[in-house]
Amino acid sequence: MAKYRIEISRTAEKQLGKLPRLDQMRVVTAIRGLADDPLPKGSRKLTGYEDVFRIRVGRYRILYSISGKELVIIVLKIGHRKDIYR
Repeated sequence: MAKYRIEISRTAEKQLGKLPRLDQMRVVTAIRGLADDPLPKGSRKLTGYEDVFRIRVGRYRILYSISGKELVIIVLKIGHRKDIYR
């Protein structure tokens, strides 16, 4: 199976930078894992969107979009579970 390329939006980069260091490392590890398996166990498709999914990393959520034709995953947002869906 081919590896997906990961792209991180500017918004997600800023949100990642604001997380505590330990949580940053956990989130980055989860994002890198998406390159091998874009739909890991526990990922959910968000209702109301065509191709937006989320994965949980502790108290944080990573929202991302999959482009299957180009094998690209775009990380849209990273944030605490109480704020991410607003």
